[in-house]
Amino acid sequence: MNETATTPGETIEIGGLPVVTLERAQLADPERPVFTRAQILPGRGMMTLQIQVDLPGHGAFDLLTAPPLAEARELLRPEAEPFPGNHSYMIGGALLLPYANRIRGRLSDDGRTIETEVAGRTVLLPANAGGRRPGAEQYAMHGLLLDAPVTEQERETTAEADVLRGTLQAGDFGGRWPSRTEIRWENVLRSDSFTFGVIAVNVGDEILPMGIGWHPYFNLPSGRREQARLHIPARRRTPVNDYDEVLPTGEVVPLAGTPYDFSMPGGREVGDLYLDDCFVDLARSGKGEATAEIVDPAGGLGLRILAASPRIQAFQVYAPPEKSFLVVEPQFNWADPFGSQWPAGTDTGMALLKPGEAALYEARLELFRPE
Repeated sequence: MNETATTPGETIEIGGLPVVTLERAQLADPERPVFTRAQILPGRGMMTLQIQVDLPGHGAFDLLTAPPLAEARELLRPEAEPFPGNHSYMIGGALLLPYANRIRGRLSDDGRTIETEVAGRTVLLPANAGGRRPGAEQYAMHGLLLDAPVTEQERETTAEADVLRGTLQAGDFGGRWPSRTEIRWENVLRSDSFTFGVIAVNVGDEILPMGIGWHPYFNLPSGRREQARLHIPARRRTPVNDYDEVLPTGEVVPLAGTPYDFSMPGGREVGDLYLDDCFVDLARSGKGEATAEIVDPAGGLGLRILAASPRIQAFQVYAPPEKSFLVVEPQFNWADPFGSQWPAGTDTGMALLKPGEAALYEARLELFRPE
């Protein structure tokens, strides 16, 4: 893992708190792919900055697209961001909460906020994203936690795992969201897996709308995107108006027989297909897990992304053809979950938590040797 421009032993802080590096001992079996390190940022909503793996025949590899620590520290400075936290979802793996993806609304005159209804309540959200063409719609994206530091953290290292836990009393997110939220994290690094777990608890006295997602940029060791295979266990997707604004049309269409069908065992090559799509109607195992896979045959990488929580109803996949990464986001909610484009009664994945109720999110990564 490249950590240039830092002094050996130097403690690096990002978001006002030290970076935590979870570690596992290298296994003696050279034929087995393993997880060895994970860098977590408690000062940036417990985002996963980097995960290092060791691949048989290929050696150490940085699984996530992210700069070295010193560069990440500069990129994630508040002065470097157009909106607080925005750079968190452009590298590594950010936690998206209390909503993943986009939420539309009426743009303020200064272009900094949108006014919209969330579960019957009017809220003001940051207009921190949108289309890039002139006149394109601007909207809120990827939650309100991107730059939040945890208030409590605890590390536990055993022979089996290195674990980092954190807690944050998020309240009503500065008056921008209904009710009050307590967030608990658990990051678990084992030699055979990395687990990203979150519990959101409604500690207020109103209904709490809750959507949770994780936004990991998975690198391809070979750099050859066209031969990489993707498996998404979905039967349908939600088309968008275009790939600039990326706003759902309100349709939900079958995947079978289309270029977007990656549901077959072993997946299919991504080729030069542009993807920024929400895949829904997920197939699950007997354990209730929905499992996506990325396979880079030329790079020796086989990666499973297991959506262990039954509340995870979608995989958002972002993969521009000119890049050598695939973003596969397990998330509760579809894009613009409260939007008027959805037919009445459509379940768009937002959990509506009663006071005292909790929602569990868990995504787990596993490695395998590609055939």
